[in-house]
Amino acid sequence: MSGAPPIRRAFLFGAGRGMRLRPLTESIPKPLLPARGRPLVVFALEHLAEFGVRDVVINTHHAAGEWARTFPEGRHGPLTLTFRHEPVLLDTGGGLKNVEDFFAGGGTFLAYNGDVFTTLPLAAAVAAHRAAGNTVTMVLRSGGEPRHVALHPNGRVRDLRGLLGTGAEGKYVFTGIHVLEPTVFREIPDTSPRPIIPVYLDMIRRGLPVGGVVLDEGEWRDLGTIEDYRRFAAGDLM
Repeated sequence: MSGAPPIRRAFLFGAGRGMRLRPLTESIPKPLLPARGRPLVVFALEHLAEFGVRDVVINTHHAAGEWARTFPEGRHGPLTLTFRHEPVLLDTGGGLKNVEDFFAGGGTFLAYNGDVFTTLPLAAAVAAHRAAGNTVTMVLRSGGEPRHVALHPNGRVRDLRGLLGTGAEGKYVFTGIHVLEPTVFREIPDTSPRPIIPVYLDMIRRGLPVGGVVLDEGEWRDLGTIEDYRRFAAGDLM
């Protein structure tokens, strides 16, 4: 949208235990695993920086001290990094609510899984989000698995994982990137441990604007298995 303010802030999910990558993640958070000579999370940080983001808050839990050792100055390139520790893992919904104050007084922001590799066009995602007037826009792909997201032709999300019982077929993969308005925080009751998907489902039930944008441009990899991680780290996956 022409004249829209740039997005300067983002939330990066960094607190997961990385159970599917054990034993590699026994003493290090999954986003800090080495890949091509640097921590995996650096690919996400540089993607955000190239888009214009300048302040990133990262939640931590497992092996939290490794984040400070990796980024001792709290910076990476043009990015200022803030770490928000969770003594009790809050999951994606509670973790998002726990950083509400970081986005106070701001506008549209991004939430981004710290363990994916992607070069998809963030500008296109934000433009679609703003044009639709969404509170939440899930960035989707039409290829890969699991295809849990069902979209209405108008761009609204109809169902997630079939949990709303709409019968709508899930044709799209959620990339782990969300475009959000600060009003989303009203929908998360508190910082109790909770995933974000049930929050989105409740919003859909109540007719609130939860949309999806399908972006098949660029690369996207969910490095959730040891095999995929090792192939990517070795340069065999792009």
